[in-house]
Amino acid sequence: MTRSATEREADAPGVIRLAVTEEDRRVAWLATAAVGLSLVDAAIPSPLPGVKPGLANIVTLVVLARYGWGTAVWVSALRVLAGSLLLGYFLAPGFFLSLTGTTLSLLTLGLTRHLPARWFGPVSLSILAAFAHIGGQLLLARAWLIPHDGVFLLTPVFAGAALVFGTINGLIAAKLLAEPPPSDSADA
Repeated sequence: MTRSATEREADAPGVIRLAVTEEDRRVAWLATAAVGLSLVDAAIPSPLPGVKPGLANIVTLVVLARYGWGTAVWVSALRVLAGSLLLGYFLAPGFFLSLTGTTLSLLTLGLTRHLPARWFGPVSLSILAAFAHIGGQLLLARAWLIPHDGVFLLTPVFAGAALVFGTINGLIAAKLLAEPPPSDSADA
């Protein structure tokens, strides 16, 4: 039997083969969806820098509810990294603003997921995550980019946007969560 070049290379000294699990594939697909929504976000004109719908947060909320906080962290981290590379702002201020907002948002979701689901569903979690996201970005902007308290004068505008977009994204996530999850074993 003839072995393929890939099989011969895999047996070569110094080559490490990584086993890819179904969980890895799921995270990759979900991160791809989140990155795609981030690209859509970037294409939407904004009246003020930083005011964006945050469509990728819909994926984060669904992932959190269906697969847990750890998977949501992976999906979000991959989204921030891949999105910044595709949009050309990796290691630029926008990358760090996105990373800070995402980190605070995930920490908030991590803390609030233990609250009673009766009062804290996808909509309220989305709103809390949106406020945490914009709060983190404003704090980083104040500490690093605009060392003046005047940056906080934008808080009402950003808070209003967080409330509106957090509500909309939460409603979309709730609708998606009401549907049965797709089968992981289905071949596309």
